[in-house]
Amino acid sequence: MRAPRHVRLTTPLVRDERGELREASWSEALDRAAAGFRGVPGDAYGMFSCSKATNEMNFVAQKFARVVMGSNNVDSCNRT
Repeated sequence: MRAPRHVRLTTPLVRDERGELREASWSEALDRAAAGFRGVPGDAYGMFSCSKATNEMNFVAQKFARVVMGSNNVDSCNRT
């Protein structure tokens, strides 16, 4: 019997010191993701949102980019 081609992940994976993936808790994975954003200057970050998202979702996306990431680099496909 063949294994399925796509296997759904049920826990987050992080890279260890050797560069290999291992299972981690959600807390550890989110801490690592947040650490990756720390120190990124605002002009190095951009946010692109979609016109098919709700106005509320686009508002939250631009608020995140401007307030949390310190970037005015926000664009949307609404203008095309």
